[in-house]
Amino acid sequence: MNDTVTLDPQGRIDIPETIREALHLQSGQRFVIVTHGDSITLVPERSIAWARGILKGADPANHRDRESTADDPS
Repeated sequence: MNDTVTLDPQGRIDIPETIREALHLQSGQRFVIVTHGDSITLVPERSIAWARGILKGADPANHRDRESTADDPS
């Protein structure tokens, strides 16, 4: 989904309604701004409750701990 918006004199942009509805964005919602070269990505902040259950059923058997390194074959 692509659209064109204009930066107003106060530095604001208006996210088109079709995009707000498709992504379930609400007035007052906060975003993280990520820049890469000359591109900007807006990532909606989500509450921790949004992630509840996301790892349900995950198998940690092959999980590497922080002490493991790329050179460690285990």
